[in-house]
Amino acid sequence: MNLKYCLSISLLSLASSLHLLAGDTDSATSAPSVSTAIPADMRYGPFGLFDHQSGYGQGIFPEPFLVDDSDLETGEFRIDWLHTKAGDEHADLFTEEIEKGFGLVTLEIEVPEERDFVAGTKVSGFDNINLGARAPFYQYVSPGGFVDTTFGTAVEAGVPTNSQVSKNAELVPKLFNDLALGSSFTLQSIVGYSMLYGPGSLGGLNTLEYGFVFGYTIPHKLLPIPDVQQLIPVFELQGYKELDNGDASFNELLGNAAVRFNLDSTGPIQPRLGIGVVFPLDNAAREEVHRGVYTSLVFEY
Repeated sequence: MNLKYCLSISLLSLASSLHLLAGDTDSATSAPSVSTAIPADMRYGPFGLFDHQSGYGQGIFPEPFLVDDSDLETGEFRIDWLHTKAGDEHADLFTEEIEKGFGLVTLEIEVPEERDFVAGTKVSGFDNINLGARAPFYQYVSPGGFVDTTFGTAVEAGVPTNSQVSKNAELVPKLFNDLALGSSFTLQSIVGYSMLYGPGSLGGLNTLEYGFVFGYTIPHKLLPIPDVQQLIPVFELQGYKELDNGDASFNELLGNAAVRFNLDSTGPIQPRLGIGVVFPLDNAAREEVHRGVYTSLVFEY
C-alpha cells in the first residue's frame, strides 16, 4: 500500500467524521464502516421491555439495610441485627432472610424476631413471617450505558405468628426503581401500600411506606483494602405515613448512614458485611428512636 493511497483514505475518513459532526442526516443513508456499524438490538422479552445491557441483577446495587431490597438476587442468605434506643427504652430486631431468583423473579422469605424493653418490661417474640416476590417490568439503558434504570413491581405478605408482637396479617403491594448512573452512583427507590388485617387498633390501618437508598461504589483498585473487592458508602431514607384508619398527619422518617464491604469470595460464596448508624429525621421518628446501630451480614451464592 503506497503513501498516496494511505493519504487518500485518511482524508476520506476525516471528511466523513466532519460530515457526521455537522449533523448531516444524509450520512445515515450511506453504508456504515465497521467502526460505525449499528449494534444488534439488545432488547428482549415481551414487547422488548428488557435490555441485555442492564446491570440489574449483576451485583451493582448494594443490599439495603432499613429499606426493602429490589435488585434481582440469584441466591442470598442474610442475617441482620437492628438495635435502637429511645431514652430508657431499647429494642432489638433480629432478621434472617433467604432470597432465590428464578429468571427475572426473586422470591424471599423473612423471619424476624423482636425484643422490646419498655419501663423494665420485656415484650418479645417472632414478628410476622414475610413472604415476598418481585420482578422488573421495564428497563432502559442509554447509548453508552451511563443511564441504566429498571422499573419493577413487588408484593409482600406478612403471616402473623400470634406472638406478643405479631397479631395482624399484612399485605403490601409495591413499585420500585433501580437507577445506576455511570459505574459508581446508584439510587434504589421503593414505595408500598401496607394494609393490616386482624384484631385490635391496628386492624384496618393502611400506611404508605417509602424508601430511598443512595450508594457510591468504590472498587478495590481505587481503595486497596485487603480482602475487600468493593467498599460502598450508603445513605438511606425510610418513611411511613398513616392513611385510612390512622392519623393522616403522622409521618415517620428514619435515616441510616452506612457502609457495605463486599469481601473476597470463598469458593462460590461472597460475604458482604455492612454496618450503619440509624437516626430520626422528624418528631414522630424521634418518639420511637433516638439512635440505633444496624449490622448486616449477607452471603451471596
